[in-house]
Amino acid sequence: MVGDYCSFSGDNTDMHSQKNSKNGLSCKMVLQAVGKVLRKSKAKPNGKKPPAEEKKQYLELEYTKIRVVDFDLKELVVLPREIDLNEWLASNTTTFFNLINLQYSTISEFCTGETCQAMTACNTIYYWYDERGKKTKCTAPQYVDFVMSLCQKLVTDEEIFPTKYGKEFPNSFESLVKKICRYLFHVLAHLYWSHFKETVALDLQGHLNTLYAHFIIFVREFNLVDPKETCIMDDLSEILCAPAPPPAPTPAPSAPDSAPSPSSQNHVTER
Repeated sequence: MVGDYCSFSGDNTDMHSQKNSKNGLSCKMVLQAVGKVLRKSKAKPNGKKPPAEEKKQYLELEYTKIRVVDFDLKELVVLPREIDLNEWLASNTTTFFNLINLQYSTISEFCTGETCQAMTACNTIYYWYDERGKKTKCTAPQYVDFVMSLCQKLVTDEEIFPTKYGKEFPNSFESLVKKICRYLFHVLAHLYWSHFKETVALDLQGHLNTLYAHFIIFVREFNLVDPKETCIMDDLSEILCAPAPPPAPTPAPSAPDSAPSPSSQNHVTER
């Protein structure tokens, strides 16, 4: 070990004691230096600043301003008076499943096991939990396939999403809708985080923006997804879900120059 020395007898005793004191001082200095390095490495890995957050292209104004509708989406999610709540949740959840599945299919060829080795969004990795609760890390296309297969199974099950008149919804219906919406949010978040460039290349950012805003406003209206789940995309949500500013008033056309009145015209008087 550092600092362990053998002692010798004879005239060299003083010399060795001096060496011991010097070496002891050196060891202390080394330990102090190591301590500083260790403390620094705990605060900042390798003593370096953490990497800057990647720029989010989908937050740039040139993209967020693009929509396919220009009316208030809030009007689309409010429960109509004559509609049962569960019927409304079932109808909208099924529609969102179909639209998000379609949106993902447009870029599915770019979402592969090589390009997306994990299901990520921002700094979050999503793991799949099977029916037994076993946690599995899988690629993004595998995760999306699990999501869509589960949603398809649920929304087509007559015992869960009944379509016949008089058929009752199960007691677990709301919790299953929340589960579906949580998974669909993961797919939307992944689309923005990993495949927004491809979406722009296909000129589909307006459809994605409108779909995302509609979905977020819907789940907020009926408290279907925990805000802790959606907070990773709050910056985008606040931009896309904000009420659209009223259109600027169209300036009135300027009045044409009035014709001169008869009294102002020169008249020829006959003599």
